[in-house]
Amino acid sequence: MNESASGEGNFIGYEYRDVTVDRSMVSMYADGYQNFGWILDGTLTPQTGLNNITLKFKRDRKIRNKAELTRLQRQFDACINEIQIMEKSKTASASIIAFTIGLVGTALLAGATFSFLGGLIVLCIILAIPGFIGWILPYFLYNSTYAKKAAQFSPLIDSKHDEIYEICKRANELLS
Repeated sequence: MNESASGEGNFIGYEYRDVTVDRSMVSMYADGYQNFGWILDGTLTPQTGLNNITLKFKRDRKIRNKAELTRLQRQFDACINEIQIMEKSKTASASIIAFTIGLVGTALLAGATFSFLGGLIVLCIILAIPGFIGWILPYFLYNSTYAKKAAQFSPLIDSKHDEIYEICKRANELLS
C-alpha cells in the first residue's frame, strides 16, 4: 500500500512473509530472498537466550514470473534446510560419543567412591583410573569426531552453497 512520489496514485499491493531463521543464517536469507523479489521490511529479535530471528519480507503482488520464482524459492529453502541438518549432524554424533564416555567415566568414579567408603582400596584404584580417563577422553573424542564429520560434510555443504548460488542467479534473471 504505497503511492509513488510523483503523486500519480500508482498503487502497489504487497504480499508479506515472516521467516523465522537461525541467527547464523540471517544474512543468507536476507541476501537470497532479494533474488525472489522480496524486500527485507524488518526483523524481530527474540528474548535473550533464543537463537532464532524473525525476518519480515514484502514484495509486489504483481511481480512477473511469480510461479517460477516461488518454485525457485522453495528450492532455496530446501537447500538451506539441508545445510542446517548437515551442520547439526556434525556436532550431534560427536556429542553423543563424548556424553556416553563421560557418563561411563562418572559411573566408574561413583563405583570407586563407594568402594573407598566400603574399605576396598584396591577396587577403588582399579575403578578410579578408568573413571578419570572417562572424564578426560571425551574432550579429545569430541574434537576428533567433529573434525572427521566436518571433513565428510564440508564438500556437501559447499555443493549446497553452489546450488543456492545457481538458484538465486536464475531467480534474479527472472526478475530482470
